[in-house]
Amino acid sequence: MGAPRPEIRARLDSLQQALEDTSGRQAGYPANLVYDYSALTPFLRYSLNNIGDPFHESNYQVNTRDIEREVVAAFADLVRLPREEAWGYVTSGGTEGNMYGLYLARKLHPDGIVYFSQDTHYSVLKNLSVLNMRNIMIKSQQNGELDYDDLYETVRIHRDTPVIVMANIGTTMTGAIDDLVRVQAIFEDLAITNHYIHADAALSGLILPFVDDPQPYGFDAGIDSISLSGHKVIGAPLPCGVVLTKRDYVNTVARSVEYLGTLDTTVPGSRSGFTPLILWYALEHYGHEGLRGLVGNMLDMAAYAVERFNERGIPAWRNRNSVTVVFPRPPDEVVQAWQLAPLGDIAHVITMPHVTRAMVDEIVDACAKQRLHGNMRGLR
Repeated sequence: MGAPRPEIRARLDSLQQALEDTSGRQAGYPANLVYDYSALTPFLRYSLNNIGDPFHESNYQVNTRDIEREVVAAFADLVRLPREEAWGYVTSGGTEGNMYGLYLARKLHPDGIVYFSQDTHYSVLKNLSVLNMRNIMIKSQQNGELDYDDLYETVRIHRDTPVIVMANIGTTMTGAIDDLVRVQAIFEDLAITNHYIHADAALSGLILPFVDDPQPYGFDAGIDSISLSGHKVIGAPLPCGVVLTKRDYVNTVARSVEYLGTLDTTVPGSRSGFTPLILWYALEHYGHEGLRGLVGNMLDMAAYAVERFNERGIPAWRNRNSVTVVFPRPPDEVVQAWQLAPLGDIAHVITMPHVTRAMVDEIVDACAKQRLHGNMRGLR
């Protein structure tokens, strides 16, 4: 295309400066902003398209399928899914991954009812509407976790119908993790034989594999599919993620497409071949121990944030193994200044790798100043 015209260059420079400024004050959303993918710049010259099933070749050969398969295998290891049983692909993010899990559940249990908590990600209701699936919202506990008594009684009433549970492995606002062991116990106690668990593990699915005492979160805990994000813990310039399930389940949706010379098993047709390259590069760069260190630093920063808030008389808290620090909602100027995520009377800081002690201190000071003037709302 050649060098941009002066007015285009000026617009791009202005946009870059604005993004640089706002990136330095982002503390409320789960996106790691610390990364360097400049080594991948040459690959922007190619129209990388992983159309169709990542485990079958395609007539379109400008792709990164082999790289994508390595990413799927690496993520399968993290969520305790044996590689020989694993199937998955790199998605555009958690919403697509959740849709795929629900899509498979509907294929396996067409008459099933989906049970999800009040604290489930907002996109799930949209997915259920698109898929036209019966669903019942279950109450949440104060910390954001499923209310298991409500789940038990509701499933008991509908025990003649297949049960599909949307389990949260880290809720959006409080980082709560639903107890998969208790969900399985409900199935057993009520003699529910037709069931499916999809785990929304967008953020915590890449935290729990690297802590010493994780809550149950993987396929060894009875889940049937899982959605994880790539741009959150790992960090990426494009939203991306991975959905994983058991290979046998995918046979229920697979169909051959002669035009492509491959199987159609994914939600989209054309899929980015660049995002698998991003995730592969990051996994190779960090390695298992590097990711463990990254997660450890995030958790340490979350503990620091809770301590600093509480020192200033602000009742902050977090769930176990969570990097989501919850506190009373400050005024809108503080929310806007630090791009905090508010809901009702609470807000949160998520201590992603780019969140420093200096940032935490500034946020705490701003909240304490407003609290002194009686402007903060809601206590835990």
